[in-house]
Amino acid sequence: MSRQLHILTGPTAVGKTALALEWAEANGAEIVSCDASLFYRGMDIGTAKPTAAERARVRHWLIDLCGVRERMDVAKYVELARAACEDIAGRGRRVLVTGGSGFYLKSFFGPVADTIEIPATVREEVAELERAGGVAALEARLREVSGDALGGLDLANPRRLTRALERCLATGRTVGELAAEFYAKPGPFADWDVRAVCLMREDAELRARVEARVGQMLRDGLVEEVRRLRAEGIEENPSAASAIGYRETLAVLRGEAAEAGLAEAISLNTWKLVRKQKTWFRTQVPEGRMRQVDAKTARADGLFA
Repeated sequence: MSRQLHILTGPTAVGKTALALEWAEANGAEIVSCDASLFYRGMDIGTAKPTAAERARVRHWLIDLCGVRERMDVAKYVELARAACEDIAGRGRRVLVTGGSGFYLKSFFGPVADTIEIPATVREEVAELERAGGVAALEARLREVSGDALGGLDLANPRRLTRALERCLATGRTVGELAAEFYAKPGPFADWDVRAVCLMREDAELRARVEARVGQMLRDGLVEEVRRLRAEGIEENPSAASAIGYRETLAVLRGEAAEAGLAEAISLNTWKLVRKQKTWFRTQVPEGRMRQVDAKTARADGLFA
């Protein structure tokens, strides 16, 4: 019988942290983070990172893994998450994954990273094509080698186009063939019994919680935190520097935006993220694999029943 892995997710500010702690304490669990911004040391206030007191209550994994200059990717995350889950289960404890970063969360439901090696010559060919003709040139070349069946590929995203074209050129296969081959593979947690719950709230309530959270972050010293992280090199890492709360504050510190509008800017962008997260939960998790629960009435007892 496969081992159980519990996932508690939901959009930003929905109330995951408090319920995760409650469930973990009641069920002898340890928490594995699935939040891309919690990897970085020093990114505390703007990420609403679990406090030292909360981490003393329940052991947390995959928090404060690296400095803000360092990069993380899904392949490394999967390796670390599997090791954490094996360690926890091996000691007879339960595993609770919590967070709302969709790309990392997806690794618990299926494959997320391929093993195709891209020759340097192919990378240079594609890079030169983008330099010469931009997104239009990338799309035209991709249609040449793959036809018009490009699935749900975001054609306005240069990074996605680049990755797709590199893989087609490196393998001689079409986008459709590569996708079919990829999704036929077992995911990294296929040998676990994954049980997932997604917390939700009404939009008006969730938006009010977002605004309250942003206000508290600013009172707690977000601007000073970002000023310190800027000195540590956060701008050298696009993933960390583009995290909501950090990118808006960096714009203020660079003189590109007024501090008077900072709370509004962070709240607006957080709300845009929430809407994207809600769409992701609805469309990207395989049907029947995740149960939605009203965060207002959710209780640890019976959460994963």
